[in-house]
Amino acid sequence: MSRPRPAAASSSTPTSSVDARPRAVRAVAERPKRLVSLDAYRGFVMIMLAAAGFGIAKLAGLPRAAPVWNVFDFDVWQQLAVHFEHSKWISTLGVFGVPFWDMIQPAFMFMVGVAMPYSYARRAADGQGPVRRFAHAAWRAIILVLLGVFLSSNWSPRTNWTFANVLCQIGLGYLFVYLLLGRRFWIQLVALAVILVGYWGLFFAFPPPANFNYAKVGAAPDTVMTGRFAPWSKNSNVAARADKWLLDQFPPVDGKPFEFNKGGYATLNFVPSIGTMLLGVFCGTLLRGKFRWWEKLLTLVLAGVVCMELGVLAGQYACPIVKRIWTPSWVLFSGAWAIWALALFYLVFDLCRLRWLAIPLTIVGMNSLAMYMMGQLLRPWAMKTVHTHFAGLIQYALGPNAWADNMYGYLIGPISALVVFWLIAFWMYRHKFFIRV
Repeated sequence: MSRPRPAAASSSTPTSSVDARPRAVRAVAERPKRLVSLDAYRGFVMIMLAAAGFGIAKLAGLPRAAPVWNVFDFDVWQQLAVHFEHSKWISTLGVFGVPFWDMIQPAFMFMVGVAMPYSYARRAADGQGPVRRFAHAAWRAIILVLLGVFLSSNWSPRTNWTFANVLCQIGLGYLFVYLLLGRRFWIQLVALAVILVGYWGLFFAFPPPANFNYAKVGAAPDTVMTGRFAPWSKNSNVAARADKWLLDQFPPVDGKPFEFNKGGYATLNFVPSIGTMLLGVFCGTLLRGKFRWWEKLLTLVLAGVVCMELGVLAGQYACPIVKRIWTPSWVLFSGAWAIWALALFYLVFDLCRLRWLAIPLTIVGMNSLAMYMMGQLLRPWAMKTVHTHFAGLIQYALGPNAWADNMYGYLIGPISALVVFWLIAFWMYRHKFFIRV
C-alpha cells in the first residue's frame, strides 16, 4: 500500500514556528519575484533623465534660420518640444493631456511606492524584524534627503539647504508611506483622502493679500490664479510662505536671505507627494496579490480611470492642476497617467513576456540611483569625453558641422552621454554591482 502524499501547503498560510526548514530555505521560497515591468518602467524614466530629454527642447529653441531646419521640420519639432519642457504653471494640455516632461517626477515617486511592498516583503522573508525594517526605512529617508541636498549644492559655493528636488521630496515623505505599508486598504485610502483634502484646506485657508506684489516674487501673469484659485498662485501660496520661514533657518548660499524659488517649487510638496507614493503602494500591493492576471490588469486600468475623473473634477472645482506645487488635483491627474503606464509595462513585459525587449531598460532600472546620479553629476564629462575621442567619426557620418549647436550638437551631446552611462550601468549589471540605499 502506498503512503498518501502530504497536502501541499497553501502559499497564503503563514510560516509556523514548527516549520522544520532552515530559515534560508524558507526565505528563498517566500521572497517575492522581481517585477520586470517595474524595472523596465524605472529604467525608461531614468534614461529620459540621464539623457536630459535628448536635447529636444534645446534644439527646438533654435531660430527658424538655423541650418538644422534645412534637414528637420521646424514646426514638427516645436510641437515635440512641448513634451520636453515643464509647464510654466498649469500642467494640462486640453482636458486629459499632460506634457510628458511633467510626468517624469510623479512617475519616479509613484514607482517608489510600487516597489515598497516588494522591498519590505523581501526583507521580511530574509528574517528582518519590524524594528530593523523601520530602521532601514528611516535610514533610507535620511540618505535620500542628504543626497538631494548634495545634488542641489553641486554648483554652489556652500551647502544649499533646499528640499524641493525629487530625492529630498521622496526622502521627506518616505517614512510616512512606510508607516502605512501593510495596513488595511481602507486605512490607506482614508490616509490618502485626509492628505489631499487637508492639503487643499491648508492652501484655501491662506489666500494671498488683495494687494500682493506678484512681480516681486517672479510670478508672471500666466502663473497668477484668480477667484477661488488665487491661493494656488506662484510664490504667493502658503507653501511658499512656509519656505520663506524654513529656509531662512539655514545658512544662506550667497549671503542673502531666501526670497522665493524661481520655479515656484516648495518643500511642502512632499506632503501631497505622499499621496503619489501611496497610489504606487496600492498598485504594488495589487500586483503582489493572489489575483488573476486579467484582474490585476483590469484593476490598474480602472484605477487610472477613477483617478483621472477625480483629478479633472478637482481641477475644475477645487484647485488647479499644477505640478510645481503638487496640488491635490495633480496627485490624482498625474497618478492616472502613472498607473496607466505601469499597466502598459505590465502587459508587455510581465504578461506578454516580451522580456528581451525590456533588457536595455532593466539594466538601467536595477541601478536607477546610480544612473540618476551620473546624469546629474557626470553629463558634461561624458559629453566632453565622447567629443574628444569620437568627434571625427561622428562628423564623418553626419557632416563636418554635426557638433555645432545650430546643427545636431544639442542632440548628439546628451545622446552620447547616455551611451556612456548605459555602458557603465551594463558593466555594473554584468558584475552584479547594484547601488541601493
